[in-house]
Amino acid sequence: MALTATPYKVDLNLTDLDRNVYQTLRFTVARHPSETEPRMAARLLAHAMWYDEALAFGRGLSDVDEPALWVKSLDGRVLHWIEVGQPDAERLTWCSRRTEQVSLLAYGSLRVWETKVLPAVASLKNLSIAALPQEPLEALAQDLPRSINWAIMISEDTLYVTDERGQHELALEWLQGGRD
Repeated sequence: MALTATPYKVDLNLTDLDRNVYQTLRFTVARHPSETEPRMAARLLAHAMWYDEALAFGRGLSDVDEPALWVKSLDGRVLHWIEVGQPDAERLTWCSRRTEQVSLLAYGSLRVWETKVLPAVASLKNLSIAALPQEPLEALAQDLPRSINWAIMISEDTLYVTDERGQHELALEWLQGGRD
């Protein structure tokens, strides 16, 4: 019997001081059976970082032809492709050819990944890569409740996430490009 996705109800109070975005967002997101809690948390943080009214979750792990998140135009063109994790250089190059802008929110132990992938994608002008610190992400993602209630404030490339356990500070490191 195949495992099914698990739905999560999300209430996100977003204050992005860098982009002057102030939104209260309520949505349901599905967690794929093979998706880890840190990846799920990274997808939610990416949603906050690149929030746009047209931003939508892709099928991600269920469909390799779709990203974790994306923004499409009214005529179906992909304007912004957002990945999370540690995709290989071939995947990032493939993505960059299909959209105007590619953003990656990398997480986990990145040392080996950085040495292999970053030199291979350095020439991609439409690619931005931000790295999340591993320990604060794991603390935030630990035992995610089925009803997630986060207040996220973004200021000067640092995400301050407040949940029922307190505040988590995640300072981004830009490996390539920046947040547009």
